[in-house]
Amino acid sequence: MHTVDPRPGFAQRMTKEEINTCPVRRWEGVTHVVRTTTELNQAVRALANETILGFDTETRPAYHKGESYLPSLLQLAGENEVYLFQLKHLGLPTPLREILANPEVIKAGVALAYDLQELHKLAQFRPASFVDLGNLAKKAEIKNHGLRGLAAVLLGFRIAKGAQTSNWARDVLAPTQIQYAATDAWVGRELYLKLRSDEE
Repeated sequence: MHTVDPRPGFAQRMTKEEINTCPVRRWEGVTHVVRTTTELNQAVRALANETILGFDTETRPAYHKGESYLPSLLQLAGENEVYLFQLKHLGLPTPLREILANPEVIKAGVALAYDLQELHKLAQFRPASFVDLGNLAKKAEIKNHGLRGLAAVLLGFRIAKGAQTSNWARDVLAPTQIQYAATDAWVGRELYLKLRSDEE
């Protein structure tokens, strides 16, 4: 007989109210904001040893019809450090495209199709080894598929959303933006590891 998993998020979708009862957690480790070629080269060297990266992008919000912006930020979270690449200053340079196209490096995040579609507007590359956490969650019969819901269901904490709709295209990012962006990428990596270990 098939029994329904009674945990929140499995038997039924975890509600916003339930998520809000979870404690807030943020990335507390080292974060690098990358905006120069020198910083880019250092970041790529550091990321060369990583095989699993949390992945996310941020784009300046558009409030008017017909208004749209290119992605402002690309976040990659390794095991101990998170890198925020300011695309406004860098574009999407070859070393970053090589990471995104590297089949040996898993890039885990949510709603990846849209992120990749937008990054392609900056430069063409062939994405490889991207893992959409929403798809993994569906396979695991979890009813929440977004980053915030999955963090609550699987990791037992919630992500603060305060900086989500801030201006990501600003020249110098505010500390709250840096922490928010780093947290999203870090959570993507943690969720991938949790979903993978649950499968084993």
